[in-house]
Amino acid sequence: MRDQASRLRELVNRNTAKQVTGAVEAGTRILAVASGKGGVGKSNLVVNLAIALAQQGKKVIVFDADLGMANVDILMGLVPRYNLYDVLYGRRALAEVVIKGPAGIEVIPGGSGIQELANLPPQQQEKLLHSMKQIAGKADFLLVDTGAGISRVVVGFLRAAREVIIVTTPEPTSLTDAYGLIKILAKYGDQPQIKTVINRVTNLRDGKNTGEKLRMTALRFLNLELETLGYIREDKYLVKAVREQEPLLVKYPYADASEDIKLLAGKLLKMNIDRPMGVQKFFHRLQRLFG
Repeated sequence: MRDQASRLRELVNRNTAKQVTGAVEAGTRILAVASGKGGVGKSNLVVNLAIALAQQGKKVIVFDADLGMANVDILMGLVPRYNLYDVLYGRRALAEVVIKGPAGIEVIPGGSGIQELANLPPQQQEKLLHSMKQIAGKADFLLVDTGAGISRVVVGFLRAAREVIIVTTPEPTSLTDAYGLIKILAKYGDQPQIKTVINRVTNLRDGKNTGEKLRMTALRFLNLELETLGYIREDKYLVKAVREQEPLLVKYPYADASEDIKLLAGKLLKMNIDRPMGVQKFFHRLQRLFG
């Protein structure tokens, strides 16, 4: 008959195993952020949303995958010495490329290495993606700032992610381009959960009307149910923060747009995600789509 100490050790080990299993199942939530056109505030949203999540105690990594206008570092006043391009050609290890940002977030600068990623030989691609898994797997959230538009690389990142945020404004051309991007994603059988953020709204009614218009259009013509994650008000302090190269939530935490972004972060944290994709599956899908 086992003594009490043995039974106690077994119980502790069982509980520890459950905790570890739970941690693995929880995984890393991956949000790919895109826009139908440039200039709608996509990268600003990524930076400040990352900070808002970090301020809630989450470990957040931002992957700057915007090939054409990689400017996440600029918005935070950071000067990366290296980017993904240096990793691809063996000049630096990925861990040396990662830079620290405000509120403890980390940034993987992509730069011109994003385009090269799609053209790598399979063995080299596998090696790089394995390194990215190791780093990103430690985070609660991985925010991927993709490029604007509908390039192969952008669509590849969006299809690889389970959750996608499309940023648009009430401007008709911005809405049209956002719908065009959503339409492309909808034609694939494995489309992600698509959420929209309406930026630069004049008031709450303006934001709701714009979000509802986009939602009804997607439902009617694509048979796709969009979810409006929230709205961000037009804010002069956001313009000032960009000029000063400091994130809005750091420089002007009580600005209207700051409050709106904090609400978005809170809504994301409250969402029930049954099985977050996790970085291993994300990078596996990314490799398959690029390959």
